[in-house]
Amino acid sequence: MSATPFTPPLPTADAVSLQWQGLAGASLGLAVAEAARTQSRIVVVADSPRELQLLESEIRFFLPTGAPPLRRLPEWECLPYDHFSPHPEITSERLQTLACLSRGESAIVLLTLEALQGRLPPVDFVLGRSFRLSSGTDIDFMSLRAQLPQVGYLAVSQVMAPGEYAIRGGVFDIFPMGSDSPFRLDLFGDEIQSIRYFDPETQKSTRNTSQLEILPAREFPLEDVAIEQFRANYRREFAGDPQSSLIYREVSCGNLPAGIEYYFPLFFKPGTTASLFDYMPDDTCWLLPGNPEAGARKISAAVLDRYQQRSIDFERLPLAPNRLYLSVTELSSALQSAKKIFLVDQDSIAETNAAPHDFGVLPPPAYPVDASSNQPYARLTARLRDCRPWRILLSVDSAGRSEALRDVLEHYDIHPARLEHWHAFTAEQAPVIGIVTSALDRGVQLPLERIEIITESQLYGERVHQRRRETRDPGSILRTVAELHTGDPVVHRDHGIGRYAGLETLKVAGTSAEFAVLRYQDNDRLYVPVFNLASLARYLGGDAENAPLHRLGNANWNKAKARAARRAHDVAAELLKTQALRSLHNGSAFTVPEDDYLAFAGRFSFDETPDQEVVINEVLDDLRSAAPMDRLVCGDVGFGKTEVALRAAFIVVSNSHQVAILTPTTLLAGQHFETFRDRFADMAIRVELLSRFRDRAHNAATTAGLQSGEIDIVIGTHRLLQSDVVFRSLGLVIIDEEHRFGVRQKERLKQLRQEVDILALTATPIPRTLNIGLAGLRAISLIGTPPPNRVSIKTFVRSFGMALVREACLREIHRGGQVYYLHNTVRTIGEAASRLADAVPEASIRIAHGQMPEVELERVMQDFYHQRFNILVCSTIIESGIDVPTANTIIINRADRLGLAQLHQLRGRVGRSRHQAYAFLLTPAEGPATVNAAKRLEAIVSLSELGAGFTLASHDLEIRGAGELLGEGQSGAIDEIGFSLYTEYLTRAIRDLGQKEQSSDCWVNAPLKKPEINLEITALFPDSYLPDVHSRLLLYQRIAAAQTETELYELQLEIVDRFGLLPVEVKALLRISVLQLRAAAIGIRTMEIGSVRGKLGFQETAVVEPIVMTNLLARNRPNMSMSSPIEMRLQHDLPEPLDRLTFAEKLIGNLMGEDAEQVKLSEGLTHSECKR
Repeated sequence: MSATPFTPPLPTADAVSLQWQGLAGASLGLAVAEAARTQSRIVVVADSPRELQLLESEIRFFLPTGAPPLRRLPEWECLPYDHFSPHPEITSERLQTLACLSRGESAIVLLTLEALQGRLPPVDFVLGRSFRLSSGTDIDFMSLRAQLPQVGYLAVSQVMAPGEYAIRGGVFDIFPMGSDSPFRLDLFGDEIQSIRYFDPETQKSTRNTSQLEILPAREFPLEDVAIEQFRANYRREFAGDPQSSLIYREVSCGNLPAGIEYYFPLFFKPGTTASLFDYMPDDTCWLLPGNPEAGARKISAAVLDRYQQRSIDFERLPLAPNRLYLSVTELSSALQSAKKIFLVDQDSIAETNAAPHDFGVLPPPAYPVDASSNQPYARLTARLRDCRPWRILLSVDSAGRSEALRDVLEHYDIHPARLEHWHAFTAEQAPVIGIVTSALDRGVQLPLERIEIITESQLYGERVHQRRRETRDPGSILRTVAELHTGDPVVHRDHGIGRYAGLETLKVAGTSAEFAVLRYQDNDRLYVPVFNLASLARYLGGDAENAPLHRLGNANWNKAKARAARRAHDVAAELLKTQALRSLHNGSAFTVPEDDYLAFAGRFSFDETPDQEVVINEVLDDLRSAAPMDRLVCGDVGFGKTEVALRAAFIVVSNSHQVAILTPTTLLAGQHFETFRDRFADMAIRVELLSRFRDRAHNAATTAGLQSGEIDIVIGTHRLLQSDVVFRSLGLVIIDEEHRFGVRQKERLKQLRQEVDILALTATPIPRTLNIGLAGLRAISLIGTPPPNRVSIKTFVRSFGMALVREACLREIHRGGQVYYLHNTVRTIGEAASRLADAVPEASIRIAHGQMPEVELERVMQDFYHQRFNILVCSTIIESGIDVPTANTIIINRADRLGLAQLHQLRGRVGRSRHQAYAFLLTPAEGPATVNAAKRLEAIVSLSELGAGFTLASHDLEIRGAGELLGEGQSGAIDEIGFSLYTEYLTRAIRDLGQKEQSSDCWVNAPLKKPEINLEITALFPDSYLPDVHSRLLLYQRIAAAQTETELYELQLEIVDRFGLLPVEVKALLRISVLQLRAAAIGIRTMEIGSVRGKLGFQETAVVEPIVMTNLLARNRPNMSMSSPIEMRLQHDLPEPLDRLTFAEKLIGNLMGEDAEQVKLSEGLTHSECKR
């Protein structure tokens, strides 16, 4: 029986079971969307997570207006009985779906077969523990505060993830489960004045809403009654002493151990858990894979296998599978009377009792873009020109790509109409050819309707989509002092290196002020006003524990600064000499072939992330410039650095120049060769590999081809730097992991920098590389946006034990993955592999290290990539090895012997897919060998979020010291005064020497800070307004670092938004900060204004107009006089602090030549929250 996706047949009371077949491409999504016009509740069971993802985007695209919303019920994405809990975002989405279904709302529910088999909380659970809040209503705030922990919410200082809340005075932030964004409530007493969404990244409000719903944070209850229920159920379920169970003990204490979700039925009365069938009414239509029972049997067998393995762990005895999952019999019984549709294809076994319906939809053809052709889009244009009587809709990923494709087609006199959505294409008077922006990955051909949809995957291959997010400033990662802890070394520009002792509020002249307290030698204390936090910097030099501790009032600090300044001056001169040599060599100004480049970029099978787009544009600008490029691109493993290199290489080769790609290992060279060869396939570009994996004759032919110009791109190790490798026209050198090369190779690279463009790629720049970039001596770019669906790697530091190793290996193997076991001593690597084979007999194990014959090493790595064995026992040879997406666990023995950058690189070998990855860093039972080793392990565990490589490099600065820039000469200076101040001196030296505007002595003592202002007024963040010390410290630093009044105004708006209306003390703080900026602009050094007298200190370079000063003194002769050429004395009667502040603002305004009206402009800053 034939059918069409526009009017799909549905089950009825007479025919409760149907078969759909012949649905290719996106046609199933269309059929489901059209079915939703008449069917209010549909459950679609996908046979894989990937199919689920595709169906979601397709149904959303086709869904008509007024149709039921689309809901997902995702899997936990953990192994059955795992010791890990699902990601909070997964729990949030599950609870949102269950809440909607509990309310009886219409919905299209998407899930996998494994999720369908999982048991769920009772139908009344989610709504029974949810509550709504509306603006303009009163709440019992104390009751709410007590209730949130009972439904699983966690109190934090700053809300970032679902399930968290924070209370700061009259501002209440919460990230409810089931919500895409957190909310901010402004309270006035017990009344909710407003509810706003806010961005967890920036903490700034985005838009208003009238109400919010707070769902429970877990899929089980947590109040005292529920914990008692758990204890009773546990004793009933498991024999023996319950106190011997870790799970029982932790839950009894109110704690939730990881993996508690696999005990969730115990929180409910026996027999009350539900399944999705209980949530759905009888009229629900179920779309299922062709043979769901067969799939369910496989899932049940895997669960049983895991159950048997876990049953030997008496501390965490597992629940029986039937308590957590529906059996195959239960699933079949539930489906027996349901209205269902089986989705079958040619390979599926047909359901005998179901009436078949054949849709006859054709698989979508490919129209590949051929970048090597003179007409790359020939296949597509031919189809579009001769399409009648068919109508064709082009679907692209973004508005920018839509414009690009329209521009290409207009060259061929094809003008697709720009459409907003699918329904504009199916309406009457619709165009023959249209173009729409959507997330569709699969196209479709509908022969009955003569409609075709062509997606970008049919043009360029499959793409990967992801969420956009903001980019980060590399320098800000190092500049902040907000992460200081008590006892950390800190540098004060005027007083030297002390130890941070916290924030302290003191009363001075009857007013309260907050100070950062620094402890110096002999327990002397320095109290730094929060206005002057810009004069502080974190000490980054040698070992923090051995950092100098200076004596206050001693001349040694000034001597150390002078020594460091002289050394910085010499280093700057050397660096400028290198820059001058580069400027003498005119580089090549490459042109970008727009059409060819667009076609080449279109072959990239991912969306460019925001960071990637920025970096690519920066590299393109560098290539267009005649000055030689020297750019460092920092980005974690797998974040897209290689794509930047590919595009740069394409442009250089298109301009008839050669490209050399330099890698630290032959394995990485081989992987880059495969990548570049595949990407430049079918193009007139020759890519070759110069490697010890190739025979001597082949390498000789390669070097000859480079000299003759026959080879366009060559990839190799340090062999490329040897004197016998001569290029005919080298235009670009791409260096992967530059820090891995030795001193002699770097000298050769230094010579190359004077001649050709250099593009360096790294995941964790070592301190020296980072220094040069952040000091402005070298262009630096940061790619911090992770690939889509990438989950941060769970990192653990543990004492070595074979039981732990066995468990980690089995967890990975039983979910179909592979394991790296790193043992970095070649002499004993065979013994380590034997012990591992004894501990994990289920696994197949091979060995790889750098002393193996090349051919054998390559074969082992290729076999591992093709999943021919489970565990690779290896040395650090894998640090820059090939990518293996199925390897998601790494075990590093003696991790304390490895450097921070190495550990991060090795950890980056796993987690290359959307699955949760694990890194186990093993140390001897007695602990790490050195204090620094312990710090390295602590740093890498604390910074396990995606994109942390750059931040880890800054930790490396703290642990190892900043190191040398050009030689060893200045490393002592860095130890003496700290990296931040040294870098500042160096940057000033480079600027001043380059401009030749000052002598070499002037800049050393040039002013580095804003004027000191003392008005005897309380100006701080009160503890009642902002109790979190780290948040206060960060805001003080941001205020002190602000360089314009606009920055301060934006910062004030953010503070009001995040923490509520400003108290008087914070208003004064911001007004004084504005006053500092204005006073600094005219050269005021100090300002002290008390209740009856005051004084102003001027710099010798002050810029007050003489006529302005003369008139001011004449008007105020009794009360204002100059006690010296650079000091003004004041007499007045200003007992009120706010009057003194207003007087100071008017005084500065008059000195700037402003009239009284203009002076009031700075006062307006304090009233912005009232306007708001």
